Parts: sequence; C-alpha cells; structure tokens
Amino acid sequence: MERLKDLDSVSARIGNGSASPPYERRGVVAAAVYEHGQRIRDIKIEEAGEWRNRENAIVWIGLHEPDEVLLHQIQAEFNLHPLAIEDAAQPHQRPKLEIYGEAMFIVARTAHMKDGEIVFGETHLFVGRGYVVSVRHGESSSYLAVRQRCEATPAALAHGENYILYSILDFIVDNYMPVIEVVQEEVEMLEDLVLREQLGKSDIERLYMLRRKLLRLRNAVVPLVDVCRRYEHIDLPGMDPTLQSLFRDVTDHVRRVQEDIDALREVLAFAFEASVMIGQTEQTAIARKLAAWAAILAVPTAIAGIYGMNFSDMPELKFQYGYFVVLGVIAVLCLSLFGFFRRRKWL
Repeated sequence: MERLKDLDSVSARIGNGSASPPYERRGVVAAAVYEHGQRIRDIKIEEAGEWRNRENAIVWIGLHEPDEVLLHQIQAEFNLHPLAIEDAAQPHQRPKLEIYGEAMFIVARTAHMKDGEIVFGETHLFVGRGYVVSVRHGESSSYLAVRQRCEATPAALAHGENYILYSILDFIVDNYMPVIEVVQEEVEMLEDLVLREQLGKSDIERLYMLRRKLLRLRNAVVPLVDVCRRYEHIDLPGMDPTLQSLFRDVTDHVRRVQEDIDALREVLAFAFEASVMIGQTEQTAIARKLAAWAAILAVPTAIAGIYGMNFSDMPELKFQYGYFVVLGVIAVLCLSLFGFFRRRKWL
C-alpha cells in the first residue's frame, strides 16, 4: 500500500509537469500507464506489474529489439508464458495468434517503403488484462502515431487493452496500402511496356523482382487475415463485444490488401505470358518471311541448276530466244509466289 501511495504521489507530480519520462533504457521506446483512457504517467519497467494490478489501469509498453534481460523482466512483471517470450526474442516468426491462459501473443509482419524499396519488419504483441506490450524487430514503423491517436480519444482508449491492440493492427494494415500503390504503379508501367514492345532482359528481371516482393508481402498478409478473423468473435480473453465491429473492419481491410496482392500477381503473370507470346509471334513472323523468300529464291535456283548441268543433248539450248524465255518464266513464277505470300501476309 505504501508503494502504491508513493506511485500516486509521483503520478500527481507528473500531472503537474514536475517530472520527466523515467524510461531511458535501451530497447524501451515508451512505457506509460492509463486510467479511464487518460494518460497517468510514464513508468519504469519494474513498476509495470504493480500498475497493471490496479483497477481500471492499463499499462502500455513499447519495445524495439529488446535484449533477453529486458524480455525476462517483462515476463516477470506480467507473468508471461516462457514459450511466448522465446518467440518474441527470435524474429522471423510466422504471423499467428496464440492464447496462454488469460493472455494472448500475436505476431504480425509489417511493411513500408524506404528509399523506393519494400522494407519488412515484425511486431510481437503481448495482450492481457491491464497491459499491452509491443516488441518491434527490424525496420518496423514506430507506433508513436498510434499512441498519440489513442491518447487523443480517451473515450475510445477507455475500452482497454483490446482497443490498443485494434489500433496497432489497424496501423499495420493501413501501412500495407502505400506499398501496394507503389507496386501497382510499377506493374502498370511494365504492363504498358509489354503492349508497346517486347520486354528486354532488364525488364524481365524487374518483373521477377516485383513478383518476389509481392510473394513476400502476401506471406505477411495472408496469415494476418486469420488472426484478425478470430478477433471478430468474443471467445478471446477480455474481448469487449463492442469492439467486434472494429476488428471486423480491420479484417475487411486486410482481405482487400490480399485481393490487391493477388490481382497484381496475376497481372504480372499475364504480362510475362503476353511478353512470351509477343516474342513467339515475332519469331513466327520472321520465320514465315524467311520461308517465303526461300521459296521464291528456290525457283531461279532450281531452273538455273537444271540448265547448268552441261549436257549436250538439251534441245532448249539450241533455241534462239531460250535465255529470254527462261528469264520470263523465272520472273512469272517468282512474282506469282510473291503475290501468293503477300496475300497470306507472310511478306
């Protein structure tokens, strides 16, 4: 009780602006406690467990690539499951939702644009009664904007830890959209290029890289659909039925992202197939032209070969106008073949 009274007095000083944020530890981005949607104060990690046990108090901690010591301290403060802590210490997890008693562990993959490239990150979330802990790995976007947006709407934040979870998932899904838009612009440029001319080697490499990026993005998004869908039900620990519509909205958004990704992958596949077909068509046209000219040139070659055999008993050789007749026959036959191939659009 004396400890809680001391914390209350410190809280009052924070409210009067007489103290500074206590988290200056490596790996800790933010750590604060809220009551009825209002920010009470910033706290230290070792204070989190006590604040979490208070009525109507929510502890929200944000970590970025924490070490094992910090994670084990978080585990001790919130009595987290060892398997969840083990997963949180190791990035490159598959998006998932796991339930450990009254606590939930969520893994989500993040994506955003950086210097014209898609950068992937990972977020692990611990959610339980009175607390939310986010653990970011890699080039994940900061959740400072989410915290500021939640603090700007105390009535919504008063719904507790599940509203914070909704806000983070909604932020992750919304960040997929700018990535999709950039990729869509590149896909449209490649599609226009296919219609104008045959793709070159560099264009084929670019198309392959786009398909690989979309595949990685799809691997991040598709499992998140199942995670969000489970939040539409009220059988999860501490789920507020009034938040179902919000999680349903997130599910709709992530499904739309999945559909956009699948559509872009199909467009890239069609573009590649169209490029191959255009190339084959051009090769076929060239082969037809070569075959037509070969057929035309075969006429004078065959006739000249016959009269070049140098046999003495060839009556035509004694004909006075034989040379001109042969040239005329060659010309008529060649022109006839040329007209035939031209009508068949081989020339």
